[in-house]
Amino acid sequence: MLASVEKHSLPRTAAFFDLDKTVIAKSSTLTFSKSFYQGGLINRRGVLRSAYAQFVYLVGGTDHDQTERMRRYLSDLCRGWDVRQVREIVAETLHDLIDPIIYDEAASLIEEHHAAGRDVVIVSTSGAEVVEPIGELLGADRSVATRMVVEGGRYTGEIAYYCYGPTKAEAIAELARSEGYDLERCYAYSDSVTDVPMLEAVGNPSAVNPDRGLRREAAARGWPVLTFDRPVRLKQRVPSLSLPPRPVLAAAAAMGAAMATAGLVWYANRKRTPYARV
Repeated sequence: MLASVEKHSLPRTAAFFDLDKTVIAKSSTLTFSKSFYQGGLINRRGVLRSAYAQFVYLVGGTDHDQTERMRRYLSDLCRGWDVRQVREIVAETLHDLIDPIIYDEAASLIEEHHAAGRDVVIVSTSGAEVVEPIGELLGADRSVATRMVVEGGRYTGEIAYYCYGPTKAEAIAELARSEGYDLERCYAYSDSVTDVPMLEAVGNPSAVNPDRGLRREAAARGWPVLTFDRPVRLKQRVPSLSLPPRPVLAAAAAMGAAMATAGLVWYANRKRTPYARV
């Protein structure tokens, strides 16, 4: 069990959660392919590639080089996209696609941290337009995520802020300064070896469904390893849960679409290039 409610006289604390394969069971960048196909953004071949890329991700995750290729493709792909058009496609499917793949164990852990008086922060490489509504759905206090540059209602193709690797640790440190968190008493959860800096930033790190690299790091450092394997709709857990209205979901869609399509192209390039609860 987690510690009892934090005493008000003590410094504030928080629990930092990665998103993909930590809070949700799939890659948030590859989940929307069917909707994009129906909306005309990608073709049938892209849907098949996305399904296989999702399988590869679930089995082995992504390393630093693969993630960097995805980031470069993202910049190229989204340049000139009309943000409103993308939002309209994703707004109708975001809740239907994301709610069923939230891990019951993660939702329970978030509740336990809140009950102990800790803030809950989602820290994700996915786009803010998707991460923030998911955070609201989960009851997170704040979210930190990748942000794209938008001018005149269209993506410029530039990334304003890339929330990845050491940048996640920097964001956590900045939040600690601004919010008064005692990082030695804070918690962090992730599935990926690329998030070791984030896990190192707190006194209570845990590996969740870890990839091979993170599993090795956790064993070497004595970090707990948690297994989350029960996706469940939040409405089934808490029938009275108030979900964000559709307009809020619409405002959350654009970056998710860009990153998901980036994932499809990353996969195509990859094929061409060798290479316990607490």
